[in-house]
Amino acid sequence: MKPLAVVQARMGSSRLPGKVLADLGGETVLARVVHRLSRARSVQQIIVATSISAKDDAVAYECDRLQVECFRGSEHDVLDRYYRCADAFAPSAVVRITADCPLIDPALVDLTIRAFEENTCDYASNALVPRYPRGLDVEVFTMSALARAWREASQPYEREHVTPYLYEHPDLFRLFSCQAEADYSHHRWTLDTAHDLELVRAIYARFGNQHHFGWWEVLQVLGNEPRLALLNCHVVQKAVHA
Repeated sequence: MKPLAVVQARMGSSRLPGKVLADLGGETVLARVVHRLSRARSVQQIIVATSISAKDDAVAYECDRLQVECFRGSEHDVLDRYYRCADAFAPSAVVRITADCPLIDPALVDLTIRAFEENTCDYASNALVPRYPRGLDVEVFTMSALARAWREASQPYEREHVTPYLYEHPDLFRLFSCQAEADYSHHRWTLDTAHDLELVRAIYARFGNQHHFGWWEVLQVLGNEPRLALLNCHVVQKAVHA
């Protein structure tokens, strides 16, 4: 059975509130993520997991517009939200994508799922050892591993960020790292600030605001226009343990 893809989305953001519904070339950021993820051949179904907070009603409305299923759960205990969302669909495995990754590449999603299956592991990710650009993160894990994390994780950051209990306990879980052939981790393609949004909008504009392009093509654009990367090169990523 193909894994279930759960897209984590919320309106609250300390640095860029409402970013998941920000306009990105005529579509919302969330729509871009869903459209790109829907091209992954290895994904069974896409669910958007948002919170029960009133401010996330807008996310639920956007899901209705996109005709994608929406699950609503805890605002702050995101691990609980994730587990309850996945448990409602009883998949054998779950793919975790965050809605602040509007350049997510379906080919990398398929690659990570294939690695997960071929290596018979509990958790596989292309971000375990960062070599891909930030913003292309894919995590795949078994439902049983998620359930154990849900039962046992007790630190606030473990509940907020969903998967640290998995990748920080190699003694409990079989981990596999999918790595790019070269190190591209200095590229920042995630969406956390207005400067990030400026870069992502510029990238989409280079492709006529369509979403049928891959991460290698983005690298080529930045190679031809290196000044684009200066738009957000100063942004510091928020630490998981902060």
